[in-house]
Amino acid sequence: MLQVNVARLHDDNREALSLAWIAGREGGTAVRREAARAASLIGHLNLTHPNSIQVVGAYEAGTLAGCVERLFEFAPAAVIIADGVTPPPQLLEVAARTHTPLFTSPMPAAGVIDKLARYLAKALAESTERHGVFMDVLGLGVLITGESGVGKSELGLELISRGHGLVADDIVEISRIAANTLDGRCPPMLRDFLEVRGLGLLNIRTIFGETAVRPKMKLKLIAHLEKPRPEGRDPGERLPLADLWEDILGVTVRKVIIPVAAGRNLAVLVEAAVRNHILKLRGVDSTAEFLARQKRQLDGSESEGEK
Repeated sequence: MLQVNVARLHDDNREALSLAWIAGREGGTAVRREAARAASLIGHLNLTHPNSIQVVGAYEAGTLAGCVERLFEFAPAAVIIADGVTPPPQLLEVAARTHTPLFTSPMPAAGVIDKLARYLAKALAESTERHGVFMDVLGLGVLITGESGVGKSELGLELISRGHGLVADDIVEISRIAANTLDGRCPPMLRDFLEVRGLGLLNIRTIFGETAVRPKMKLKLIAHLEKPRPEGRDPGERLPLADLWEDILGVTVRKVIIPVAAGRNLAVLVEAAVRNHILKLRGVDSTAEFLARQKRQLDGSESEGEK
């Protein structure tokens, strides 16, 4: 089960939210992401549908008297007193008795919820790893895949030389940060490096500058490189009429297959695939447009034949 320790949550956000841990230091309950409660990890004080982390602002503090015991009956992972409100003594006493972490913050309650909601969405996101080169091509996150030795890193290097950006080489960490959104980034150990056969490891940031690398991108397209088959046939369809998709963490990602052959400019082909995908996102489908034109031509020919 996906979870994050409350102590880590405090340490990671202590400076940004000026969090002070004032009671319940013995509490080690983790914030867990469950399918039924993924959307209720943190929120304003709610005793009807309690959140894992209850945030008490100035307004909620005024209504807290008389229901402190009930607040802790639901065993929250933590309670945060925001808006610079001074915690009532009863709240401190019950938090210490139940070993429930109690934090205070001078920040507005809404700001605390927004910051920690984004933090928890990333910390508790479902994740996986994919082998390939992850690039920023024309502002679109493109994962270049293919078997070992097909030329993924060389293609990545050529795209970088054409002004695009590197996110990750070899291992790409992919997280589902929203229902239909995948976030890809590089493991810390491999950050900024690209391995090219014959040249070894290249520090892309050092060679090409800061603008040649990206910390993360949203995955929108998969470009799969395929070598020619032994019988010499093209591994992909010459005119694919149906879009290809790949499922990653329950999210479908558009996929294109690019045959690898001597003399083919793969960088140009990837750029063209990205531009075509962007047009499809805007409702412009070149294949559908051609098929419609062909149908009109055939319909016109049939009409003339009838005459």
